[in-house]
Amino acid sequence: MTRKAFVIGHPIAHSRSPLIHGTWLAQHGIDGSYEAIDIAPDALPAFFDRLRGGEFAGGNVTIPHKEAVFALCDSVDDLAKTIGAANTLVVRDGKLHGYNTDYLGFLGNLDDKAPGWAQGTGDAIVIGAGGAARAILVALRQRGSGKVHILNRTLANAEALVADIDGPFEAQGFDAFPELAPSIGLVVNTSSIGLHGTRFDWLDFGLLPKSALVTDIVYSPLVTPLLADAQAAGLKTVDGLGMLLHQAVPGFADWFGIRPTVTPELRARIEATLDH
Repeated sequence: MTRKAFVIGHPIAHSRSPLIHGTWLAQHGIDGSYEAIDIAPDALPAFFDRLRGGEFAGGNVTIPHKEAVFALCDSVDDLAKTIGAANTLVVRDGKLHGYNTDYLGFLGNLDDKAPGWAQGTGDAIVIGAGGAARAILVALRQRGSGKVHILNRTLANAEALVADIDGPFEAQGFDAFPELAPSIGLVVNTSSIGLHGTRFDWLDFGLLPKSALVTDIVYSPLVTPLLADAQAAGLKTVDGLGMLLHQAVPGFADWFGIRPTVTPELRARIEATLDH
């Protein structure tokens, strides 16, 4: 029997998930399918009725549904509740379980491209205090890193995030960067700065230790202005594409029964679809 999975969003045509999962289905010779389905917000409850009917083994959830699915799932794991979003659904015995793999994608990407990154890195800076930052904070907390400084243009938003997620977190404005920089081993951009050619006008990479690692969760363009500036300063960088690839692994394993691997060939296929 063909096992079916999906990604839902609105819009959804831009999603690379069908290419990722389609590559794995073909690689493992699995009788299965993975399709992108455009679901408007008001059509979400009806789609969940279809899921409970057994049409799909499960699927992925993207914007704007990652928060809305909470109320529709039968169960949601605790980490997804902390992060405030579910991006993966599994159907078991007519019940829908939601969880979040973004934090696993983030960790898997850094483990792959910067092995040992979490050993003695010092403190970290996370730029941005939106939904994406929550998953990164959960990931850094899990790895037991040092203090994590959340830098955001609107300080109140960073403070609200610190109040909401328990951990070694501090909220600060962008103006705190020069003082913090010498003790920072990891910089993570979770903000939208870097899209459409925008860049940070307050971030002096020369103040960071030469051993610092800089990563951006934006993956199109692959080398964002942040990463280009960090590379120009001689710092090690990791782009965001691996996060997209690694976050897809747990769902595929749940739906199709085989745990796939992120290979250079898969990365090359997806990279060919990106703006550079």
